[in-house]
Amino acid sequence: MTLEAPTTTDRIVVLDPVTGSVASTTTAATPDEVRDAVARARAAFPAWSRTAPADRGALLRDAAEHLRGHAVELAELNTRETGKVPGDALGGVQAGIGTLLQYAELGPLHRGESLRGQHGAADWTVPHPRGVVLALTPWNDPVAVALGIVGAAVVTGNTVVHKGSERCPATIQRLNALLAEVLPDGVLVGVDGDATTGEALLAEDGIAVYAHVGSTATGDRLTAVAATTRAHVIRENGGNDALVVDAGVDPTWAAAQAALGAFANTGQICTSVERIYVHLDVAEAFVAALVSEADARTAAPASEFGPLVDERLRVLVQQHVDDAVRRGATVRTGGVVPDGAGSSYPATVLTDVPDDALAMTEETFGPIAPVRVVDSFAEGLRLAAADRYGLAATVLTPDTGNALLAAATLPVGTVKINAVFGGAPGGSAEPRGASGSGFGYGPHLLDEMTTTTVVHLEPAPRVTRADERPADEHLADERPADTAAAEGYDR
Repeated sequence: MTLEAPTTTDRIVVLDPVTGSVASTTTAATPDEVRDAVARARAAFPAWSRTAPADRGALLRDAAEHLRGHAVELAELNTRETGKVPGDALGGVQAGIGTLLQYAELGPLHRGESLRGQHGAADWTVPHPRGVVLALTPWNDPVAVALGIVGAAVVTGNTVVHKGSERCPATIQRLNALLAEVLPDGVLVGVDGDATTGEALLAEDGIAVYAHVGSTATGDRLTAVAATTRAHVIRENGGNDALVVDAGVDPTWAAAQAALGAFANTGQICTSVERIYVHLDVAEAFVAALVSEADARTAAPASEFGPLVDERLRVLVQQHVDDAVRRGATVRTGGVVPDGAGSSYPATVLTDVPDDALAMTEETFGPIAPVRVVDSFAEGLRLAAADRYGLAATVLTPDTGNALLAAATLPVGTVKINAVFGGAPGGSAEPRGASGSGFGYGPHLLDEMTTTTVVHLEPAPRVTRADERPADEHLADERPADTAAAEGYDR
């Protein structure tokens, strides 16, 4: 079994989850460095907030192109620290670059609204940057997620202090350094560290926004702190996404969708399929096909089906499997920690999983597909909705009525129908419950990063000279005689 990476108060050592060797060693920021980071971002805010949006967008485009030249380097760092397969790691970097380019275009177009008020007055709204954004980002897709938050914050005129996960510190350190080479000083300030560093950042005054993607526990902590600091909180946290498989679907196709949702990135995706409710009519064929899908992934090389990020997560995944078995579940394949170095874990299928098992009630964040057979689509939908999380859910059904019912009733930010992943460009989703609050990506993130001022303008009374006729008298000359007479004008 791989040991946990050794840590000290000032060093963060990350082990390669494939080989178990040291992948990176970084130094956590000191208290003085934390204070300096926030001070630099605060000092840079006034000038950056007044920079023309088009100029901010142009710099963001420059940053995207700068990162493009270092995409392979960032992807290799990501793979070494987290075990993310090379193709997915490079794809994540490229997706992040694409997001920067999108915000470079959207930022200058982010505008207020004109309102309909009284005649002779004008009413409109103006967006304003909030100030310093504390970006706390995860390890499972570190570059793509970080660039989404940083891009939206920077293009709307905010400055950013960015601390990434201590599970991929070298990746985030390099990303921050590359961005700082393009952006003006203090617009993006990187801070290296762990949870202790995060707490030190929360203790600093002058942070206007906490933007977080990660665990529900950390999101709850940010919300509690924000009650006293009054920072605006944007949080996308844990998920326990359900997949409901209806009668009448092709069970082999449905199993392929379930396997993609449960096993992609070794189950380490916020919107991974975490629990499956399959209709009795297709359950037997579906489970058989899902077991075959799982076995094929487990047999694949690490470059195609990667390990879990570290031993700490692998222990949690095994606890969820063991808990399900103790409660009566059957392991159809996988479910056992393999021998050898690193923190790999097999794609696992569980059946007869009770509703109160940890694998059904909590986010596992591993390659586990717990299956519960239901007698009807309505039962599957009810069980899918009975959860404290509210990130996303998927429904596989040939019935349009059932699809519409799912979209209308599932209490989640995103309902996906007949595809576990996908969505139109420019989409935004708002998690709920234990999964967070606020729009964490897409065009709506620009709104989250700004405040709105409503402006009402009326003309001031005009001071007239003794030899000057009042404005109304001048207007009377241009009105028809009958109108002027009706209004009491003496012609």
